[in-house]
Amino acid sequence: MSTVHGTLHHVELWVDSLAEVLPGFTWLFERLGYAPFQSWEGGRSWLLGATYLVLEKSPARVPGRHDRLRAGLNHLAFHVDDPDAMAEEAREHGWTLLFADRHPYAGGLAHHAAYLENVAGFEIELVRATG
Repeated sequence: MSTVHGTLHHVELWVDSLAEVLPGFTWLFERLGYAPFQSWEGGRSWLLGATYLVLEKSPARVPGRHDRLRAGLNHLAFHVDDPDAMAEEAREHGWTLLFADRHPYAGGLAHHAAYLENVAGFEIELVRATG
């Protein structure tokens, strides 16, 4: 597998409760085309091309709910063909639509996207793929 200099290798999200977030993230990652990659007692990963995503309840983490408004990770954004359909489907998997009063243009009139949040406070942006 060849890689391109500067592309993302992986993202690792530390969580307080793997059981709490695993169903929603499993649905999301697999719906986006990521395949299950690794599994261990405290975590899981999914792979798409040369990039993988990790959920882990690391013993080194400091407990506390993720807060996207604090310094650090605000959200992950993914290109998708139909953010509206995925946002509707996401409700069945524990995701809530953020900025519903401005959906699907919460990011501006030229930016068609759905912003979702799960029970642990992680935000995902589903952006209409172009080109």
